[in-house]
Amino acid sequence: MSVIPSWFGGRRSNVFDPFSLDETPEAHVFKADLPGLKKEEVKVEVEDDRVLQISGERNVEKEDKNDTWHRVERSSGKFLRRFRLPENARMDQVKASMENGVLTVTVPKVEEKKPEVKAIDISG
Repeated sequence: MSVIPSWFGGRRSNVFDPFSLDETPEAHVFKADLPGLKKEEVKVEVEDDRVLQISGERNVEKEDKNDTWHRVERSSGKFLRRFRLPENARMDQVKASMENGVLTVTVPKVEEKKPEVKAIDISG
């Protein structure tokens, strides 16, 4: 079981709940399963106040046929998730890609400066 950072909040959607987060030493990586959606139907935005917003809409095609009964079980509707990013997020280098219905948003981290260590000679 992984630990979810406190900043990985956001309101859950009734239509979609496909988000996950992986934190690597170099980046925060968000993934969303969005089967059936094209990249043109998904919007990824970054706001000045360190907020990543992912939204989109799925529409179900309506099909009418006479003398038959049809049932649609696919979900449709809009989704919107907002995530407040941590202080170490590089807001100017966010990248997004979509392949086989999986959206991946990579937010690189600011390189941490390692403390300079100076060896001290011990006299005596």
